[in-house]
Amino acid sequence: MKSTSLQVGKFAFDWGSRTYVMGILNVTPDSFSGDGLLSPRPSGDPQRTGTGGTGVRVSIAQAREFLAAGADILDVGGESARPGSAPVNADEEMERVIPVIRGLRENFPDTLISIDTYKAKVAEEAFKAGAHILNDVWGLRADPGLAKVAAAYQAPVILMHNRSNPASVEVREKLGNAYIGSEYENLMDDVKRELMDSVSLAHSADIPDSRIILDPGIGFGKTVGHNLDLINRLNEIRDLGYPILLGPSRKSFIGFTLDLPPDQRVEGTAAAIAVGIVRGADIVRVHDVLQIARVAKMTDAITRQKT
Repeated sequence: MKSTSLQVGKFAFDWGSRTYVMGILNVTPDSFSGDGLLSPRPSGDPQRTGTGGTGVRVSIAQAREFLAAGADILDVGGESARPGSAPVNADEEMERVIPVIRGLRENFPDTLISIDTYKAKVAEEAFKAGAHILNDVWGLRADPGLAKVAAAYQAPVILMHNRSNPASVEVREKLGNAYIGSEYENLMDDVKRELMDSVSLAHSADIPDSRIILDPGIGFGKTVGHNLDLINRLNEIRDLGYPILLGPSRKSFIGFTLDLPPDQRVEGTAAAIAVGIVRGADIVRVHDVLQIARVAKMTDAITRQKT
């Protein structure tokens, strides 16, 4: 391990001591998992605000539940990353996420916030508003200015592997979208090499190894078989020497495996998380914080026993 710890604000990550839980706050109307905080809500829902369930209040209520359930990080995103989703411009993305980040910072001042974006402009405004960590689904490859922004704010960066291609998406009404045509010469070698390409981009902006976290990109440009293999062989990515974030929550490879829609994938997510922790995951990014925080705690008790 290139670094055994990471200090972010008042929070210290002690890599290898336990699994950290990241709760997903999708400030979008079109999340693949159905949890978008801008999605329309029933008229009787107490969290309904305006015509689309919008507003900081909904996000804060969700965040409060996550923190009570054991979340260590709140991950705020304003653009759906589901296969085949339409892109959102930076101004619209900022309109969604910046008020939420400000609200989280005001209500939960000691809580870690990550901004899920690949745009330098959005990231900079998010850091100004109170975000601490950059979570980039394109591993610094989409916007050449993003690495410099992260470096300027001394933000840890989560670099995700991504070979998304809208042309290779299969759509099924109940199960959602999945990639079917992604090709790799050697899955693990290709993923590791491309992750290290992202690490090189971070280094070129003077982001040190101690502030780099890798994500194998479960569900991004990978078939069902690729995703299952990546989780089972996650230790090979951990051997690169960086902390690992794993994000299998509710994704379509679980749906295709179990023949279940997103709102019935908590058990499949739990299985993927448990195996991922055994294989070396340090952070797990999830929708169902209450259930998965318990899974992580139990898996840690089994696999990280103190002697």
